[in-house]
Amino acid sequence: MAEINVEELLSLAREKSGERRQVLAKTISDLFTGKDRVLSDRERSLMFDIMHKMVHEAEMGARKIIAEQIAQLPDAPAGLVNLLANDDIDVAYAILKDSPVLKDEDLIEVIQHRTMEHQLALAVRTTVSEQVSDALVETGTEGVITTLLKNSGASISLATMEYLVEESKRVDVYQEPILRREDLDPDLAKRMYLWVSAALRKFIVKNFQLDQTVLDDLLERSAKVSEKNIKTKSDNLAEGIDKEGLGLAKMMIRALKDGEIFLFEAMFRRLTRLRNTLVKRILFEPGGEGLAIACKASGITAKDFTSIYTLSRLSNNAKGAKPENEETQRILDFYENLSTKAAIDVISRWRRDVDYLKALRDLDMKA
Repeated sequence: MAEINVEELLSLAREKSGERRQVLAKTISDLFTGKDRVLSDRERSLMFDIMHKMVHEAEMGARKIIAEQIAQLPDAPAGLVNLLANDDIDVAYAILKDSPVLKDEDLIEVIQHRTMEHQLALAVRTTVSEQVSDALVETGTEGVITTLLKNSGASISLATMEYLVEESKRVDVYQEPILRREDLDPDLAKRMYLWVSAALRKFIVKNFQLDQTVLDDLLERSAKVSEKNIKTKSDNLAEGIDKEGLGLAKMMIRALKDGEIFLFEAMFRRLTRLRNTLVKRILFEPGGEGLAIACKASGITAKDFTSIYTLSRLSNNAKGAKPENEETQRILDFYENLSTKAAIDVISRWRRDVDYLKALRDLDMKA
């Protein structure tokens, strides 16, 4: 390769015509891609020195060409890279996005002193450290933060993610990118269930393996009306029946026969001391195992359980059809084979807010 002509390159860099700029681009590209031969260490050093001079003297088009040529070079001079990183965004973009030379402190300096466009370029880097992510989040710019959240190569600390989860209550555009991050803590996804859309709630249930009852219970707890402070008429009636010693099990059967579903649910809640959302799930699930466990733990006889099971299935069935004899026998066998201790263990877990399905899976019939 011919000797590198410093003056010729500087002359090309000063030119503003498109044709001369193309000559410069081709010259630099040929030098760094080794089209003719690989540059020696001395020649590379000389080229970098020429580029540094170009940056100070050349117009923007030439600076952009230089930036694009050295953006991915691991041995590019730090001074030159930093100079280009703080240039106008047209010049700086390739450097900010790709340069491995820039250190975290360099990137944070750009974030704090340059434009939103510079911040966006940094947010799409292949890897972004927690420190740089923190600085990007501190800008408070929604577009920058959303871009960062969508970058799977960005590391985001737990504290910053918790902050962004809370921010997603008011900034809707954060919600989906947060939920789609593979590093999101399931507990944070569960927290977001309270304020995201119905579609994102389905996404949470499907992708984070969270129990629907637990999530629905979170919604119920977030409601302004507290069940402890404001009782329905059915709750008051159930309390009166219990205090008068009329027997909740017998009165529950009577309520079902009379079609008093709300009264039945109120008495069932009082008998089992389970949350309203869980009570509804137990009563409406097709299998009946949850109902059997709750009744067994509450000391209800097999005969009364059979009546409650059959009548509750009737009230849930739009056609009013009785459950099949085979299905009734299956759940009755389940009830009789279930020990009272095992049922009490499960219902105690439910009261402590443990996942409904997990407690069923872990059930030891003979415990």
